Amino acid sequence: MARPASDIKPRVIQAARERFLTLGVDGASLRHIAKDADTSIGMVYYYFKTKDELFLAVVLDVYEGLLADIERLLGGTGPEEQRFLALYQRLAQLSEEEFQVLRLVLREALVSSSRLTELGQLFLRGHVPIVLQCIAQGVAQQRLRGDLPPVMLLASSLLLGIMPQIARRLADSSGLPAAALLPTPGAIAHGMAAILFHGIAHEALPPTAADAPEPAGKPSR
Repeated sequence: MARPASDIKPRVIQAARERFLTLGVDGASLRHIAKDADTSIGMVYYYFKTKDELFLAVVLDVYEGLLADIERLLGGTGPEEQRFLALYQRLAQLSEEEFQVLRLVLREALVSSSRLTELGQLFLRGHVPIVLQCIAQGVAQQRLRGDLPPVMLLASSLLLGIMPQIARRLADSSGLPAAALLPTPGAIAHGMAAILFHGIAHEALPPTAADAPEPAGKPSR
């Protein structure tokens, strides 16, 4: 008879997520995490050799599902505006668990260079190439601008998609009356997609002297 799978590992991940959210990764104790998970410190080390390894497991616990949705929504051959709008709508519907882990990722990326590096490597294997591929398709079909570095297109598309949603959720949790005046998450998704693809000005600004390339051979100051 097959031995039933242990639920210790998911219990440890859940306990770690709650401790990390409250105290930060550096401030959380593995012994307290083990106690919260109703297991021993030895079992925590059995599954996770370091606290940073446990942190990445907490991130992956929600990131893998979100990554699958990103790949599904940005894949295909339809117009990029429609695909990014679908992605922004998905980000507008982040679960509370996904949102809390996103906050944890942003905080730990700011306080720990090692965790920032680990997260960067994870994302470079995850959503970054998916978004870049979608952008590259748009540039190749001349539906997106090819005169800007791809990294700028990547940064703008990701930041417009997620940062306003984070601000909206934080405003909601603050309990301030002004939060009721903000657009809904769905309206934010539509608005940010429109800004990404159409800007906020009726017409593009004319080029200035500062935008002109430097003449060849001119020494820099």
